[in-house]
Amino acid sequence: MTKNKNQFIVGIDEVGRGPVAGPVTVCAILMSVDAYKTFKESPQVEKLRDSKKLSEKKREEWSKKIKEWREYGMLDFSIFNMSSKGIDDYGISRSIQKCINKALVKLEVPVDAEILLDGGLVAEDKFINQKTIIRGDETEPIISLASIKAKVNRDNYMKRKAKEFPEYGLEKHKGYGTKAHMESIQKYGLSNFHRKSFLKKFL
Repeated sequence: MTKNKNQFIVGIDEVGRGPVAGPVTVCAILMSVDAYKTFKESPQVEKLRDSKKLSEKKREEWSKKIKEWREYGMLDFSIFNMSSKGIDDYGISRSIQKCINKALVKLEVPVDAEILLDGGLVAEDKFINQKTIIRGDETEPIISLASIKAKVNRDNYMKRKAKEFPEYGLEKHKGYGTKAHMESIQKYGLSNFHRKSFLKKFL
């Protein structure tokens, strides 16, 4: 996808800010302005919601579509994770920022492209046309796509990790601090997959 100035729009979201185990994941989706306009006018957008409000099956279906659209040249995307250790070293906010920066570099996003970010997320100051949108994952389809892709990527990663750490039930809670998860930590202790800065009382 050739990136001419003023012709591209990017949507960015993250998942995994709150869990006590596993990475935080950021996805950036890039589309041409024309392609995004066409997409927003298509009937399928009505079925698009914030990833947290979709079933796992629906998220997987959308994720597959996003991958196919990249193959067709309709969009491009980039996903970066920061590990539990990285989160402990840098803090959650800086970890997310690092992932955002890497995703924009990977996509070779022009500094004057339009960038839409969910919630309290921001890009580097050099991106002059960025906008942070509260609940953007519900109101801006390109952010919704980024939210879905990030969540599917992280959830699948956590399912794989569950096989490595079966005692914690990661496939069920995806690393969030549920009652069952905290009881598992109490019983088995912390693994190197846990965010120790979030679980200081167990150290």
